[in-house]
Amino acid sequence: MSTNPEGALFWCRFAYAGVSFIPSASYHFVTKFLRKRKRNLIFLGYICSFILVLAILKGKVVTGTYKYFWGYHTKLGGIFALFFFLFYLFYWVSSIIMELIEFKKEVMPLRKVQIKYSLLAWLIVSFSAADYLPDLGISFYPISPLPVIFFIVILSYAIVKHSFMDIRVAITRTGIFIAVYTLVLGAPFALALWLKGWLIEHFSQNWWALPLGLMAVLATAGPFLYIYLQSKAEEKLLREQKRYQNILKQASIGMTRIRNLRRLLNLITHIVTKTVRIEYAGVYLYNEEAGEYVLVVSRDKGSKGVLKLDAKNPLIAWIVLKRVPLVYEEVKRQMQDSPDATFQYLEANMRMLHASVIIPSFFEDNFMGFIVLGNKLSGQVYTPEDLNVFLVLANQAALAIENAQFYEDAKKMQLQIAQAEKMATIGTMADGLSHQINNRFYALSLIAGDSIDTIKQTDTSRCDPEIKKMITEVSNALERVQANVMQGAQVVKGLLKYSRTQDSAFEAINLDQIIDGTLEMVQYKVKLSEIDLIRDYPKELPKIKGNLAQLEEVFFNFIDNAYDAIVERREKLKEPNYRGKITVSARQKTEHSIEITFQDNGMGVKEEDMKKMFTPFFTTKISARQGTGLGLYVIKRIITDMHKGKIEFSSADKIGTRFIMELPMAKQGG
Repeated sequence: MSTNPEGALFWCRFAYAGVSFIPSASYHFVTKFLRKRKRNLIFLGYICSFILVLAILKGKVVTGTYKYFWGYHTKLGGIFALFFFLFYLFYWVSSIIMELIEFKKEVMPLRKVQIKYSLLAWLIVSFSAADYLPDLGISFYPISPLPVIFFIVILSYAIVKHSFMDIRVAITRTGIFIAVYTLVLGAPFALALWLKGWLIEHFSQNWWALPLGLMAVLATAGPFLYIYLQSKAEEKLLREQKRYQNILKQASIGMTRIRNLRRLLNLITHIVTKTVRIEYAGVYLYNEEAGEYVLVVSRDKGSKGVLKLDAKNPLIAWIVLKRVPLVYEEVKRQMQDSPDATFQYLEANMRMLHASVIIPSFFEDNFMGFIVLGNKLSGQVYTPEDLNVFLVLANQAALAIENAQFYEDAKKMQLQIAQAEKMATIGTMADGLSHQINNRFYALSLIAGDSIDTIKQTDTSRCDPEIKKMITEVSNALERVQANVMQGAQVVKGLLKYSRTQDSAFEAINLDQIIDGTLEMVQYKVKLSEIDLIRDYPKELPKIKGNLAQLEEVFFNFIDNAYDAIVERREKLKEPNYRGKITVSARQKTEHSIEITFQDNGMGVKEEDMKKMFTPFFTTKISARQGTGLGLYVIKRIITDMHKGKIEFSSADKIGTRFIMELPMAKQGG
């Protein structure tokens, strides 16, 4: 730019005025990239840059030049040179430390990669600080152009390959930066070049003060002008993105008020697809019975993901472990760059799900499910801001889903409680009803008996054959009525015995006595002719110390449940030569206890239902008409609380179920 030392000194001071803004502008860039609010330090940095510009204008910083074959390089001097070096060092080191901390804290893979490239770029460009050594009087050849080139290349690669920033925003920022600093540096240069003669004529040897002063003013105003123009441009460019992000935030707040699960899930997919304008959205929730994550609702543009994923799928394991969104493009790059087979599984599963992004949904530590999002119709990438908003939405959705599921479970439980209360009411009414029914049966029995006696005492020898035949038929019909009345009375007696509240008296009871009493009642509900009931225990088995009515209730439930399981297996599996079998075996386990095993060859219980079998209102039966879910809960209370015994349960799906009870043994002779 100049062929003599004096001109070189002028232009070195001119250039150094712009260099003085590198520390503050770099720090400002890093805080914006990391989304940190450091306004005080940013403002202080620009104040320091302005002070340095003033010091440069007065010749307090750039005091001379070094001559190299390619031109001149600045030589610093005075206290301001040390001040500039410390200023540069503080802001540069602060930027790198801030990025290191964020890199360690960050859990989102894409964001972590972006910070990694940013950190690498800043570390490499830090080598350009070696150019300050000759400025401080230490002999060292300037190398700054090389690190700066690497810095630009790395950030450019990160922008294109890893969505370091929206390419539109990056180009806009670059354009604004070039325009602003063309004005900042170009205007003084043009003034000095084109009006040099006029300036020398009016200002003689101090002619350079005017362009240098203009440069100082523009250099001071440049960063603020750049920030203002950048914010306005980004506000316009990202207006649509900001709009749908705000809508999603508002939607996430209102979701918790929706109680209907299906409506809630449809609302989530509708809002996401319409607001963000994406190709496909689906919600997968965990199905505890099947051990799978099932596609519950979806909205798509002609594509559809798989209907379910096993809970042991590597994709599920990864999401549960990392608890962060998965981005398909990032997974694909990781698969290409890493030998780890995990990324191959992740990529294959995301492709199968038609997922551009997968957003996990956690309620506290409980993984509820995940939201699958397809590509944006605009072709734009999902930004880190997008992912953060979707993560908030997913976690709010988890809370809303938990509330909706709790509400639906509460409604089901309320129905079950109502059904149980009806049954309890019927049991309470049974005592009074049985008395009324028995009175009717007694009256019918008397009428039938009197009619039979009257017929027997009547002389029919002189009656016509037709009359004799009719009288015989009436007599037989009355006998059948009398027999059915007696049988009905026995049924009512059994019902009354089963439903009436029993006292808590314990006595010595034979196992046969319990089974026989149970069969008297259960025969009216269960078709005993369809099953084999096997008693497998010694006749000399010691007696049990217990309450007969309560133990009959336990065995009634066992036989009733076993029969239902046998019928279910027969109808579902349709096995040739299959016949239901219930085996009751017993043995003396200890000096004070009897072990009774009750086993059937019915449908069995699925593994995921095993832990819930004794839970109140849980039932494996098809409807509340078949079961209220209270039977096994009551059984456990009778065995463990009332008889101070033990009960264990085991089952195998499509094989059968076994209950093992341990009950107290009656004292000999008791």
